[in-house]
Amino acid sequence: MVVTSLAGVSNAVAKTYLIVIEQMRFDPPVLIVHRGDRVMWVNKDLFPHTASAMSKAFDSREIAPSASWTYVARETGSYPYRCTLHATMRGTVIVQ
Repeated sequence: MVVTSLAGVSNAVAKTYLIVIEQMRFDPPVLIVHRGDRVMWVNKDLFPHTASAMSKAFDSREIAPSASWTYVARETGSYPYRCTLHATMRGTVIVQ
């Protein structure tokens, strides 16, 4: 028998949010999530992109065309990020 302690765990179920990379931009450009939620970037462009937090909290490395990358939001805060391959592509994930 396996017993799992749920002390300190909220009743909220983690959600998965989608950010689409397409036409040289992140959509939506600003996303608000909660701790424990997943953020998935899906690259629908014809070339690779990255989702790299300025604070270095996360870094997808290159996401190939038709591929995705997922990040689990563990710490609250505002996380501006960019594509390191295309300087004009920027977004923000806010973790509450």
